[in-house]
Amino acid sequence: MNETQSYICETIERLDTFLTSILGQSRSQIAQLIKKELVQVDGKVVSRSGVKLKKNQVVLVKFPPAEIKPALDIDFDVEILYEDDDILVINKPTGLTVHPAPSVKEATLVDWLKHKGMRLSSLSGEERHGIVHRLDKGTSGAMVIAKNNSTHEFLSDQLQDKSMGRYYLAVINPPLKDELTEVIFPIARSSHNRLKMAPLEHGKYAKSAFKVLAYSNDEANQLIACKLYTGRTHQIRVHLESLNRHIVGDHIYAQSPKQEKSERILLHAYIIYFIHPKSKERVSFVASLDKGMQEYIDKKFDMEKIDEIMDLNNIMHGFHTNN
Repeated sequence: MNETQSYICETIERLDTFLTSILGQSRSQIAQLIKKELVQVDGKVVSRSGVKLKKNQVVLVKFPPAEIKPALDIDFDVEILYEDDDILVINKPTGLTVHPAPSVKEATLVDWLKHKGMRLSSLSGEERHGIVHRLDKGTSGAMVIAKNNSTHEFLSDQLQDKSMGRYYLAVINPPLKDELTEVIFPIARSSHNRLKMAPLEHGKYAKSAFKVLAYSNDEANQLIACKLYTGRTHQIRVHLESLNRHIVGDHIYAQSPKQEKSERILLHAYIIYFIHPKSKERVSFVASLDKGMQEYIDKKFDMEKIDEIMDLNNIMHGFHTNN
């Protein structure tokens, strides 16, 4: 049975804006209610989200019954790097989606967190409990999870002022020419391929830096560290593509099917740093490489040099930045 609620509009505003603020749902969720003819204004079903409401109009919403979702098979585990009452720092495996979405059928990181009974912040909504920032499905590595709303706000502020950040490791080809390369180019959704982002003048400001760590034994590939000054979707991959470089195993941005193969994209969030919400001290955590990426590097690179090069301080001090 549908639950029905009525609300009185006290100001002149759009219907979707009014319901978003009243119900705490996204505009897309409100649009779905309207599309299903579950919203009425003064007794009449409305069909457009942008309807202008007048003062004292009555908005009636019929909420559909909650869908009973089949139990998800959570047959994986996630490495915990650190945990206290406020935060959880994890090493996300490759192939794991961070949060549920209509197109995602398998269990996600959020599902795993709930399955473990973790106390999580709720600022990002039901489907993104605890999630302050994300990683692409194929990208592995360090993430911090907020256990309460005050911590979530504190960490979100750090994303904005850049006191939180990550250093990534990637294996690319062909090699970069300069030891340190900075790329500043706006990023927007590609008009040719909706799965891709592209360096476009009308996009959002984006800045990355790439530092050469080592050449492979045959000098065809390169291990690099990546520093993001902004957090755009696919930023590392897009900025590398603008330099005609690509990450091994990247099937979206790779140049040709002849490129060297890897079962996973060789991109890993190696180091995460931020100010702890309670101690207010700067903390850093290192997420070790998974078996697949480690075996690839073991096979292709001189490991005696790699171990020293991958030292946390060496990477963090290798960029011209205090962040």
